[in-house]
Amino acid sequence: MLSRINSRITFAALRQPRVILWAIAGAVTLGFLITLEITARRYGLPGPITNQAQEVIYAPKSGPLLYASMALMMVVLTWRQRFIAAGAAIGIDIAFFLVRWATDAKMMFGNGALWVMLGCAVIAITRRTGPERILLLKGVGLGLLLVAGRKTGDTWLLITSKTRPAVLDQYVATADHALGNPSWLAGRIVKATGPVGTHILDYVYIQLAVAAVVVTLYQLRNVAAERRFPRHHLVRTFLVIGLLGPAIYMIFPVVGPVFAYGTGAFGTGGEHWAIANLWPHTPPPLTAPHPVTYDDITPRNCMPSLHTAWATAIFIHTRKSPRILRYAGTFWLIATLSATLGFGYHYGVDLIAGVVFAFTVEATLRSLERGWDRTATHLVTYGATVFTALLTSYRYLPTEMARYPWISGPLLILAMTSVIYSYTQTTRQWEPTTPTPTPTQQPEPQTQPA
Repeated sequence: MLSRINSRITFAALRQPRVILWAIAGAVTLGFLITLEITARRYGLPGPITNQAQEVIYAPKSGPLLYASMALMMVVLTWRQRFIAAGAAIGIDIAFFLVRWATDAKMMFGNGALWVMLGCAVIAITRRTGPERILLLKGVGLGLLLVAGRKTGDTWLLITSKTRPAVLDQYVATADHALGNPSWLAGRIVKATGPVGTHILDYVYIQLAVAAVVVTLYQLRNVAAERRFPRHHLVRTFLVIGLLGPAIYMIFPVVGPVFAYGTGAFGTGGEHWAIANLWPHTPPPLTAPHPVTYDDITPRNCMPSLHTAWATAIFIHTRKSPRILRYAGTFWLIATLSATLGFGYHYGVDLIAGVVFAFTVEATLRSLERGWDRTATHLVTYGATVFTALLTSYRYLPTEMARYPWISGPLLILAMTSVIYSYTQTTRQWEPTTPTPTPTQQPEPQTQPA
């Protein structure tokens, strides 16, 4: 009788909407990863699952990312458990380092962090029960999702280069005349700063995920004490941007100014595949754009600028943080915009699309968190409409935009600003209002009769 009651309770718990939603999300994610794995194998390269499995033994691609992922996982641990986990990861990495040094293999750290995360998953399944098991598995899943997102992104970029032989850089470069060709100007400025400015911007550009982890660690600082995750945090926005963005690459394939119009700036360039050797000193001429065939190696990862979208998400999520994080979020956004333009990785219109994309994704996730209503529908629909209008104008109206820059340029800035303004105004209304306490009236003192 008791076992029948327990089974009914378990079945009822499994039927809860939140559990069903997580199960569906897990199944979709697994199916997505398997699909990417099969697609990558068709082109003779390992997919995200294989790449992640190889890093258990072989040198990882990014050690800092693995340790940042482990740090995210450790938000569910006590301080004693965190010291044990960090010590175990460092010890394992030292052992791997000695073996690689002795065998003259490729040197990179990070295996220890991955081993610790996998070990915590095993501990959660075998040694934890109930809410503690779920909490630890959520922590491990959060850390592994960040790594899986990176591997998935790499596979997506491979697919874009293999399946989209023609690129639309001429259309975007023509539309960029409306903004005054900012990538060309930024490229000359970055070159003028010399190696110091180049190295700083390059570090900011590469370590964007680590900056996101720092912000997320602050947002999740109370998870160990409260034994639960907040309903919304930066990693959710990061993962959704990384999941949806590459799909748009397939619709609007663009390689970027340094590849389409450069032949060697900063050690990169399109070489013989470049349309012309113009970047960053000579803006492209205003001609009728057309698709251009490009190589099958360079990713078509410009439209929209996901680095801009991710940096914008960091900026949004630091607005209610301590002052040092607010300053860091602002710096990372400005430095990322400077790097994407100054290294020739993006056109100016890419950045505008990236900002609109980030605010639309963030509005969608916040709406799901608080409960969908009419204001959420208006906000998300408006952001999606502006984003679609931007991409449509880049593709079908670039010549008109370039002929009338004093009209089209301000309109582009106004469209982006309107999305930002709509987001800030709407989300401000969503914030809980704390009623101001009204002073209680004290009874007047009674005078005693003489």
